[in-house]
Amino acid sequence: MATPQFPEDFKCPISLEIMTDPVILSSGHTFDRSSIQRWLDSGNRTCPITKQLLPQNPSLIPNHALRSLISNFSFTCSSSQSKSSPQEPDPQTLISNLTCRSSTPSLHSKIYSLDQLNILCKSNPFFRQRLTESGAVSTVLNFVGSEDSRLQESALLLLLNLSLDDDNKVGLVAEGAIGRVISALRFGKPNCKAYAATMLTSLAMVEVNKGTIGAYPFAIETLVSLLREGKGRERKEAATALYVICSFPDNKKRAVECGAIPILIEMVNSGMERAIEVMGLLAKCREGREEMGKIDECVMVLIQVLKEGSSRSIICALAVLNSLCSHSEEISLEVRRKGVLEICLGLAEDDNDKISRNASNLVQTLRRCLSRA
Repeated sequence: MATPQFPEDFKCPISLEIMTDPVILSSGHTFDRSSIQRWLDSGNRTCPITKQLLPQNPSLIPNHALRSLISNFSFTCSSSQSKSSPQEPDPQTLISNLTCRSSTPSLHSKIYSLDQLNILCKSNPFFRQRLTESGAVSTVLNFVGSEDSRLQESALLLLLNLSLDDDNKVGLVAEGAIGRVISALRFGKPNCKAYAATMLTSLAMVEVNKGTIGAYPFAIETLVSLLREGKGRERKEAATALYVICSFPDNKKRAVECGAIPILIEMVNSGMERAIEVMGLLAKCREGREEMGKIDECVMVLIQVLKEGSSRSIICALAVLNSLCSHSEEISLEVRRKGVLEICLGLAEDDNDKISRNASNLVQTLRRCLSRA
């Protein structure tokens, strides 16, 4: 059966996806909340459609009428498809198979149900809402603690799909997801550890969850251990989780105390871009700068990034060097001796605005330090 076509008005003008939380901007246009929030968080202060200038803190008014229309349309389409496609598994049967207490579904049956629910949740935001309201989340969280890695992996993937919606991110934390996910991060198989790290990243996309995750026992410590001991995918997911979590001030200090700095420097030296981005965050706290200053090869690794790194890595390396030089005359003199001023003068003419701006900022910092010397 052909997939039903949603009306164009149901799609966000930014993401072009069906809106799950439509909000009205002061310009009168409606956007999905997550999309317009990212637009505003990126520093934009105009309406994406009309280019009308917005207030400093623009209000996002929920469009309840449109949300109801989208929900009703989706439900009607789902019901129609279910009736005309009896060969497809019934969602309620899948949910019942997980939560039923009167019988004990087999391991294979549980995994099958989780996998089918994953397919539904990934593509249908309204089914995600239905699943969270069904009471099945607590059962899925219990599966995350399973000794069977396949069941654990499917449960983590389902939680990850549920966490695509911001409301669910908060709800999952309230149901105790952090503890279960961290346990999988500590004791799971490699695939499960990677999914668990990705899950923490997803939960931390909501600001209120960042502090909760960082303060949770073993959370940051385990992510740092995964940086040190994990393989490619696990290390990348752990670095991404730290990058998101460490935008919360207290978590920067925690990451430094857990020994993240020397591992990150080694990862930067091996070419992992995400590692230099995490260093950029940690360099904003005193503990992070002090730890970087103790490691002899830190400055040389950063200079190497300026010479050979990607544009994004260069931007971060310039920011880290600027932080270090602004707070340490000794490092500033070392950086000048190694020719960074000349490198920055060249980068200040770069076509990339962020590279040019960060290079100019570092030039000013180095010249100020020279005038004080």
